[in-house]
Amino acid sequence: MYTAHPDRYADLPYRRSGRSGLKLPALSLGLWHNFGPDRPVETQRAILRRAFDLGITHFDLANNYGPPPGAAESALGEALKADFTPYRDELVISTKAGYLMWPGPYGEWGSRKSVLSSLDQSLSRMGLDHVDIFYSHRFDPETPLEETMGALHSAVQQGKALYVGVSNYSAEQTREAARILGELGTPLLIHQPRYSILDRRPEEEGLLDTLDELQVGSIVYSPLEQGLLTGRYLDGIPEDSRAASDSPFLRSDAVTEDLVGRLRALNEIAASRGQTLAQMALAWVLRGGRITSALVGASSTGQLEDSVGAIRNLEFDEDDVARIDAAVRT
Repeated sequence: MYTAHPDRYADLPYRRSGRSGLKLPALSLGLWHNFGPDRPVETQRAILRRAFDLGITHFDLANNYGPPPGAAESALGEALKADFTPYRDELVISTKAGYLMWPGPYGEWGSRKSVLSSLDQSLSRMGLDHVDIFYSHRFDPETPLEETMGALHSAVQQGKALYVGVSNYSAEQTREAARILGELGTPLLIHQPRYSILDRRPEEEGLLDTLDELQVGSIVYSPLEQGLLTGRYLDGIPEDSRAASDSPFLRSDAVTEDLVGRLRALNEIAASRGQTLAQMALAWVLRGGRITSALVGASSTGQLEDSVGAIRNLEFDEDDVARIDAAVRT
């Protein structure tokens, strides 16, 4: 029987999401790639237990996480039943709808039918009566935004979600989503964009400014750029890496000599700060408190512990920032 560590809230900082009352840990656990039938169940459960013991109270999922799609939610459901039943009210569990889940015209995108059917399926897989945050995973250009946001509002009204968010929406789409939800009486809690040292589009395209203005929280995915910022690629492509498998999320031809050179320069800066490259990359997105939380994945408890070590140094002086910017632009 699992008993959570008594000092689990001692070290990890928690940040309020926008103007809501909900605080999220600075680091949250994403169950994207490492929770499915191709991974040992005990390894998955050990990662979840260790995350909670370290103060990570937020587990982030989507209907299509696995592989195969749905597997991550099913794996979490088993872990919740085995280990976390006494701790459910200490956890923030999120899921999403929008990407392909079943055949036909209702198995993806943002129609009311698709969104609410997907949520019901997700709750069934996880063995829950509600999630804490329910997201529209991507903007649907063919469905009125009023319909998609209305479905999120209905999920809250039905007691199947406590808060709602959006992911992969532009600044303009986010502003309109927030307006619609505000009129319905269900505030937009949070946005989940991709953001890292190497991918700064949320800054460059005005999304972070929009979230600041709207007082909406942010939780960023891929802060380690699919593993590129973990230090695994400092000498090229390891045989057992994601890039070596030609994953659609990180192709081998993306790991160029130029990129490896930039990664090595960033690694030197991290070392001068007393951090691993992964720790510095996580600290960078969390710097200044603008980002509510950063999502990390983990294939082992050791990898998770290294990521959590980022919180020991979240400060960057002007010289650090300039050196990082120069390394990225090289």
